[in-house]
Amino acid sequence: MMSRTSLLTVLAVASVAGLSACGEKPQTLGTKNDATAFSGVTNAFVAPGWQAGDKNSWEQHLRARAQYGMNDNTRAP
Repeated sequence: MMSRTSLLTVLAVASVAGLSACGEKPQTLGTKNDATAFSGVTNAFVAPGWQAGDKNSWEQHLRARAQYGMNDNTRAP
């Protein structure tokens, strides 16, 4: 049978090992992108009719994409 001190040592080591995962650091590249989603970019790959920085246009395109582009119920024959 284990002695009381060895049992306490094992429990202390187990608790330290268990709590070591709680100190995980955030996995970022050092830069933080706090720009709004609708601010976007201006290049050739944006949807036609959408203007970068126009929140209303962004919301309309998302609504249309959700309804027609990604909704399988409306695309099914």
